[in-house]
Amino acid sequence: MGSPALRAALLPPLLLLLLLLLLRLPPSRAFPDTPWCSPIKVKYGDVYCRAPQGGYYKTALGTRCDIRCRKGYELHGSSQLVCQSNKRWSDKVICKQKRCPTLAMPANGGFKCVDGAYFNSRCEYYCSPGYTLKGERTVTCMDNKAWSGRPASCVDMEPPRIKCPSVKERIAEPNKLTVRVSWETPEGRDTADGILTDVILKGLPPGSNFPEGDHKIQYTVYDRAENKGICKFRVKVRVRRCGKLNAPENGYMKCSSDGDNYGATCEFSCIGGYELQGSPARVCQSNLAWSGTEPSCAAMNVNVGVRTAAALLDQFYEKRRLLIVSTPTARNLLYRLQLGMLQQAQCGLDLRHITVVELVGVFPTLVGRIGTKIMPPALALQLRLLLRIPLYSFSMVLVDKHGMDKERYVSLVMPVALFNLIDTFPLRKEEMVLQAQMGQTCNT
Repeated sequence: MGSPALRAALLPPLLLLLLLLLLRLPPSRAFPDTPWCSPIKVKYGDVYCRAPQGGYYKTALGTRCDIRCRKGYELHGSSQLVCQSNKRWSDKVICKQKRCPTLAMPANGGFKCVDGAYFNSRCEYYCSPGYTLKGERTVTCMDNKAWSGRPASCVDMEPPRIKCPSVKERIAEPNKLTVRVSWETPEGRDTADGILTDVILKGLPPGSNFPEGDHKIQYTVYDRAENKGICKFRVKVRVRRCGKLNAPENGYMKCSSDGDNYGATCEFSCIGGYELQGSPARVCQSNLAWSGTEPSCAAMNVNVGVRTAAALLDQFYEKRRLLIVSTPTARNLLYRLQLGMLQQAQCGLDLRHITVVELVGVFPTLVGRIGTKIMPPALALQLRLLLRIPLYSFSMVLVDKHGMDKERYVSLVMPVALFNLIDTFPLRKEEMVLQAQMGQTCNT
């Protein structure tokens, strides 16, 4: 090529010519595979670059870089950058942490989060006292910007609380079968919002008179969520009793109250033709024993040996009614007919406690007869005089159990008419009730 001196002389012009040529070419052709843009760094992301024509430098002019964010982050900006001739990349990018929608605060509760609503944050729900969590207790913000579970809610599932009084045991007072029992009405309490919507009582209310036995009382309370709370207790009422008494044979028994409870009184009487022996009334005492002695009914024994007609009538006082049939002679037709009718109606006479007394004849041949017993003529005469019964004509006198002259007859009377009259007497009405209870009846 020549001498060194010649080469040295030609070098500057060549460099100038080369520079002139480069200025006329595009940068990518003038400076191929030369670092041009600054290196790309994306926080929380990865960069994948491809130099033009497979060059070595990843920041050369024309280099294309793909940007990918790591899990939990999302790209803001272009996903591909190009190194431009102004030595700047085509866009600015950033990887921001993903964020889930803000959770709604559950009514009557709340939640606590580790890292707000950002990716991978854990939030835990809680409820106010008295409420129960329904749904997922813990949720996590996922990569798809959604929470891992459905939003939880707080519901009132706990029943309201109510406390009843203890068992009430009472004993009835004398001659009573019920006891008045009172208690404080229990108050319910709702564990959630404290509001009760309804209180229902099953059983008798406080202050009621409870009969003998075991009574169940139940209170039910409801809250606004229709949860219910129940409490129960019992009211036990005991009646002290002496044991049942029985009516004497051929007699009646009438008892107060329930018949055998403490304080009850039982009164005894006998059917027609019988006399009561023993206690006419017995009381159930506090020691649960009956007072007095056991009564019985013995056939009535009329004493015709008394000296006066008044003494004779006293034997029938409050025991028997008397129908006194008087005739001057046993041959009297009215007397015979009347006596025949009365004999046929004997059942009706016994049912109405009627004793027939016959006064036949005229003193001193006067005869008095009560059933099979004959009274002295003088006693028969006293009876006629005491009751003012005519001596020389047929006559009948009806005397009640208190010795009162109730009706007089001077001619025949049908037994039915006689019985209808007696059945209107106040004392007879009580007898009819007792006889009906005992099943005593008569066709006459």
